[in-house]
Amino acid sequence: MGRLNSLASLDLSGNCLEGPIPSSLGNLRSLTFLHLSQNQLSGFIPEEIGRLNSLTHLALAENQLQGPIPRSFANLSNLQALHLRDNRLSGPIPQGVGGSMNMASLQLSGNQFTGSLPESICHGGSLQNFSITNNSFRGRVPQNLKTCTSLGRVFLNGNQLTGDISQVFGAYPNLVIIDLSHNHFYGKISSNWGQSLKLGNLRMRGNNISGSIPPEIGNCIQLRVLDFSLNHIVGAIPKELGKLTSLEKLWLNGNHLSGAIPVEFESLTNLEFLDISSNILCKSIPRNLGNSFSKLNHLNLSHNNFSQELPISLMSLFHLSKLDLSYNSLTGEIPSESSRMQSLEVLNLSHNHLSGIIPTTFEEMHGLLHVDISYNELHGLIPNNKAFLDAPLEALQGNKGLCGNVKGLPPCKVHKSKKGHMKAEFIIIFPVLGSLLVLFVFFLVLRILQRRKKYRHPQLEQSDKHEGGSLFVSSTFDGRKMYEEIIRTTEAFNDIYCIGEGGYGRTYKAKLSSGDMVAVKKLHQVLNDEKRSQKAFLNEIKTLTEIRHRNIIKLHCFCSHARHSFLVYEYLEMGSLARMLNSEEDAKELDWSKRLNIVKSVAYALSYMHHDCSPPIIHRDIKSNNILLDSQYVAHVSDFGTAKILELDSSNWTSLAGTYGYIAPEFAYTMKITEKCDVYSFGVLVLEVMIGKYPGDFISSVKSSDPSIEISIQLKDVLDQRLPFPTPQVEAELVRVAKIAIECLNDLSESRPTMHLISKVLVAAQTTASS
Repeated sequence: MGRLNSLASLDLSGNCLEGPIPSSLGNLRSLTFLHLSQNQLSGFIPEEIGRLNSLTHLALAENQLQGPIPRSFANLSNLQALHLRDNRLSGPIPQGVGGSMNMASLQLSGNQFTGSLPESICHGGSLQNFSITNNSFRGRVPQNLKTCTSLGRVFLNGNQLTGDISQVFGAYPNLVIIDLSHNHFYGKISSNWGQSLKLGNLRMRGNNISGSIPPEIGNCIQLRVLDFSLNHIVGAIPKELGKLTSLEKLWLNGNHLSGAIPVEFESLTNLEFLDISSNILCKSIPRNLGNSFSKLNHLNLSHNNFSQELPISLMSLFHLSKLDLSYNSLTGEIPSESSRMQSLEVLNLSHNHLSGIIPTTFEEMHGLLHVDISYNELHGLIPNNKAFLDAPLEALQGNKGLCGNVKGLPPCKVHKSKKGHMKAEFIIIFPVLGSLLVLFVFFLVLRILQRRKKYRHPQLEQSDKHEGGSLFVSSTFDGRKMYEEIIRTTEAFNDIYCIGEGGYGRTYKAKLSSGDMVAVKKLHQVLNDEKRSQKAFLNEIKTLTEIRHRNIIKLHCFCSHARHSFLVYEYLEMGSLARMLNSEEDAKELDWSKRLNIVKSVAYALSYMHHDCSPPIIHRDIKSNNILLDSQYVAHVSDFGTAKILELDSSNWTSLAGTYGYIAPEFAYTMKITEKCDVYSFGVLVLEVMIGKYPGDFISSVKSSDPSIEISIQLKDVLDQRLPFPTPQVEAELVRVAKIAIECLNDLSESRPTMHLISKVLVAAQTTASS
């Protein structure tokens, strides 16, 4: 080290360094920058680092360091940034550490620190980024944090901090995000928050906050996320929240709010998520909600006291995927206009006073997966909709007059009017003939559909001939124009537009002149692999043009050309699940709620492929790289290059496909493909989502362990440590999902559950936690 005494900057971050940090680094007295983050360093932090008096930036984050912070760090008086997050450090913070006059960024999240926060924090008034998430700090917040107006990003969530929230925090003109969730703060929310005009994200979830919501919050017009849930807040929802026109997510659930939903909410046109459940709100649901919330995909108004009828305008929420209005006092009939909500997957209208028949228009809602209409006053025939027909009896009970071909419900009676007498008698006297007639009509319709498919696919059609090949596109795109635009916008597939590479091709990002963003997968032009790539290309086209599901990647068009063969998909902003889990920062965005939703979305897609497609489709390569996430973190199954359409009259032997570690054990030696191969891969994926990385040895440990040992005991040591440990409610849901995953990993394929059963069980794992 002697020759390096004049070294000013040392950056070894993002490598695979192992072992302890050399104490000899303390001899590099000229160092101002020392970055060793994102390695596998272990052991204690050497006291000698505290000798580096010239240090301005010290980053040891994302390693496996343990023990306390050296007391010598209090001597680092020139520090501007100290990053120790995501290690195994413990003990209290020594006095003086972080108290540098120039300290701008102090990151201690994701460790095991205890004790109180040092009073020296923000001593110099320069602190901008302060994060201590997921530790065990307790006691009061330092007084000087109240006057630290330089703060921009503050994360105190997941600790045991206390104090009167109206006195601990002040007005912060530069604050962009603050998370105080899951602590023990009490008192009323101060009107001072209305002076933090740059605030975009304000979270106070899961504390002991009382009083009312100050109307001054409406001054924070840049707010995109507001979470006051799971507190003891009372009073009416202030109409001033209607001024938050940038708001995307709003949680007010689990409080004691009363009165009506303000009519001013009609201004919240960017709202995507709204949960005001478990309050004592009353009166009617505003009739303007459906006209205003055009982007809404999650609406929960359950466990309140809303009355009167369901407004028809609510049925105009075309993007809504979950609607929960249960446990209210709603009356009247279910509007037939409900079928407008074509994106709806989960509908809960239980425990109300709804009456009349269930509209037959529900039969048009092919995306509906789960319904609960229990404990109303409904009667008549259950709609011929899969969600209703597959619903458990618990989701239908408590209605006196429901009937239909559902287990547990009485069959509907045949009314013998003069006009309908002969029709009823025909079915009763000649049941065999009636069945034959139904079969004849079914096969006739099927034959017509098959003939039509030969000439034109309903989603994709040949739109243009091009020199050297053909362009096939959806009705929303012009073939020649699409081809020319993609070549132009990617500069003939320049590497700078490449966003990923797989076994059969590279994927590029392209922005069309219409403003649409698309992802373009271009086949490899490798002679010795051309036949294989072409097969995957055709296989993906064949599969994706036959299916359509919210959680399956959408194929816009494809081009088969002598120079460039490519497929054009919808562009999903967040990229692959694997990429998110491999990024320390992005993985933290995938909180437990999002991860449970990802698991459910993949289950829904596979259930659709296995049980709603005829013949069934087996993906054969389910893994985190092939799960893509959109801007809302909704999962989409992608990469159908190795997918297999099962032939019902065939043994379905095939060549080995998939990724090592995800392949079902029996497939490796039998080469026979069944739905249970995907089920095994799904089990591996679920554990990967929960652990945050490929589960590896954990798979064999759960297979070989005593079944009597509670899975929750094993999970505690392997859950992704980058997230706060889940609340008891969320932990219970994770345990249930983990048990399903372990059942999927059974070495006997016939003992694994079907994806249809899995998707039904998972719908019960609804978490209200956001982090």
